Amino acid sequence: MIHRHALLWIVVVLLTLSACRRPEPLGEEAAALADGWNRLAPGGETTCSDGSEYAFFVRRGDPEKLLIHFEGGGACWTGETCDLQARPTYDPTVDEKDNPAHRNGIFDLEHPDNPFATYSMVFVPYCTADVHIGDRVTTYEVAATDSTEAHTVTIRHKGAVNARAVLDWTFENFRAPQTIFVTGSSAGAIPSPYYASIVADRYPEARTAQLGDAAGGYRRNDSARQIDDRWGVVEVVSQTPGFTHITPDNFSYEALYVAAARRHPEIRFARYDAADDEVQRFFLSLTGETDAPLVALIRANQADIDREVDNVRAYLAPGTVHTILSRPEFYTYEVNGRRFRDWVADLAAGEAVADALCDACDAPAEPAPEQATE
Repeated sequence: MIHRHALLWIVVVLLTLSACRRPEPLGEEAAALADGWNRLAPGGETTCSDGSEYAFFVRRGDPEKLLIHFEGGGACWTGETCDLQARPTYDPTVDEKDNPAHRNGIFDLEHPDNPFATYSMVFVPYCTADVHIGDRVTTYEVAATDSTEAHTVTIRHKGAVNARAVLDWTFENFRAPQTIFVTGSSAGAIPSPYYASIVADRYPEARTAQLGDAAGGYRRNDSARQIDDRWGVVEVVSQTPGFTHITPDNFSYEALYVAAARRHPEIRFARYDAADDEVQRFFLSLTGETDAPLVALIRANQADIDREVDNVRAYLAPGTVHTILSRPEFYTYEVNGRRFRDWVADLAAGEAVADALCDACDAPAEPAPEQATE
């Protein structure tokens, strides 16, 4: 017969082992994914700008390594920019062209130098014209033209609804990642520090890093404040732990970095920009910002961040090319002898990285010399 004290000790040990046991790495849906990229439709309240179905893409790799990427695709805030029959400046739907299988850079899973080749990946498409953080249905007036009568267009700015649905699925299905990289390009770069903070809240034991690709030049002005109001951005952000101090008066895209970096000083945050990015210059012109050189705006925004926090790094390359993460240039660009691919790999690996800033920013971007891959 087992002594009562011995039996109690066995129960305590079993309970302790049970409490320490790591959860299953994958949820049921992730475990059932096919090889390669899978298209998933979360349903519920998710939607694209025109009311069509929203979907996202997932690739199952190492369950302990997770990359979450927020897609770019423009934005709209007026009748002319939102009307698909006029001059739209956004992607209104999710279709096959959004599938990351068709992209290069970090999504080239066969590239021998890809630091993320073994990662599980969650790709968050963008079709709501609100930089992934809106939650408002807005009707815009469209003026008459020679070929069309005056009319209205209604846009479902539901980017935050879609993004949270994707993250909810991710949290349920990737249960214990140890290394996480949250990133986004263009419009997807803007909310990436905000969502990196939410992800880090959910996975406090993981090492998390973040990179925003090609959105560092959007300096705050009155037009930008009106845009955010049409999307309902501040209402979304200010309900999130770590961001509750944000108001329409103090909100900026740099404020997302500052708030996230303060909430998670252990995270390495980062930004990439091309000094004369032609797409950023175009969108700035739509908001009335036409005088200052883009590189001056990028530097001013980074200075605003650096005055508040010390865990946000910058990589500034010369040239006009917009975004880098899904381009072959991810592997070739270098600044001051620092190849961008290596800078990102160190960032993801938890290594300290210093700012890499072009000196002759008006010169064409230069590829790095050929290097042997591991």
